[in-house]
Amino acid sequence: MFGNARSLLLKNKDFFDFFYAFSPKILVFLLDLPKFSYMHRYNFLPPAILLLEDGSVFRGFAIGKIGTSTGEICFNTGMTGYQEIYTDPSYFGQIVVNTTAHIGNYGVKSNEQESEKPKISGMVCNAFSSTYSRHQANDSLQNYLFANGVVAIAGVDTRSLVQHIRSKGAMNAVISSENLDLDFLQQKLQSTPSMKGLELSSQVSTTQIYSYGNANALYKVAVLDLGVKKNILRCLADRDVYMQVFPAKTSFSEMQKFNPDGYFISNGPGDPAAMPYAIETTKEILNSQKPLFGICLGHQILALASGIGTHKMHNGHRGLNHPVKNLLTGRSEITSQNHGFGINKEDLAQSDNVKVTHVNLNDGSIEGICRTDCPAFSVQYHPEASPGTHDSHYLFDEFVNLLKKHTQQTYHNNDTPFS
Repeated sequence: MFGNARSLLLKNKDFFDFFYAFSPKILVFLLDLPKFSYMHRYNFLPPAILLLEDGSVFRGFAIGKIGTSTGEICFNTGMTGYQEIYTDPSYFGQIVVNTTAHIGNYGVKSNEQESEKPKISGMVCNAFSSTYSRHQANDSLQNYLFANGVVAIAGVDTRSLVQHIRSKGAMNAVISSENLDLDFLQQKLQSTPSMKGLELSSQVSTTQIYSYGNANALYKVAVLDLGVKKNILRCLADRDVYMQVFPAKTSFSEMQKFNPDGYFISNGPGDPAAMPYAIETTKEILNSQKPLFGICLGHQILALASGIGTHKMHNGHRGLNHPVKNLLTGRSEITSQNHGFGINKEDLAQSDNVKVTHVNLNDGSIEGICRTDCPAFSVQYHPEASPGTHDSHYLFDEFVNLLKKHTQQTYHNNDTPFS
């Protein structure tokens, strides 16, 4: 029976199109019979196209939702963790290229999300699998992308694409599986704003204040949600921290009502220089002399609040294997990263109250800073990384140590984080 159905689908394009429109789940089930590889099925999937801002064209096959989507194209070198990548709010407004060859082979799992749903604008991959071999998974990646409206393209030469992006730098792109006309797609690109100067955090932040963790925990922290990842909150809760999470544009006076022992500025998307509201709030936090920890976008916001400028990088850092050196301990750590902006080395050289704590061993960019006049520090990378690496979990311990010093009133102005 199933064999006959598969035969009809393979021989008759009208049957294929009907099932694709009516129920992709049935189509995937029928075509995922034994000895029928997904690579062979590419010939029976609708065509799709990826057009870059510089006119480069990459052709492939439609996966996820049929449609058209634009965004800044970037690549992630991680060999695992695609669901965590797609649901990371920092990727909002971006099309993600997965450099690892096989995507979808272990399905999706409901508790492996960094937010409630995917935040990416689109996805590009080479070999895509609509079946999965992990028994803990809840569903296939194809069903997940389709259900969440993610337009994606498979069968692309991602090695060639990534080499192009590395050479030319980050740029806007468009994926379409509904209209393959290049003139139409070029018009879509022209109406897509550049990431530079774009404020996006208010679009992914919580709209309501909410609590996280044990209300009887030893410490209280106010979180400014610029696109916070769930695992950051878990890492803090695991260290006896109770949090209130505030919308991105919350004022310092509103956060202060929680009477926190310290503050956390989260990761998030967009250009930090386009966020004067967060910069001003951070300045007021610094003046309060309470402990402050920032990650990724929060790192850049702390820099801007301290008089250090930011810049858009050539193509940024995104992956699970970026080496960073802790200048205070001399030790190196393998880190997970996702950012397209960095802070200016030149400004740091002129600062009398900001100290560099971490540097990237690949390109020498600034990966961590601390204030020398108040208990505040930040890192550009992701110590909470899920699925890994876990080399940098000590940073959460350092923050809790600052909270402890503050609550016990043993913190002195000449102390610095990591001391």
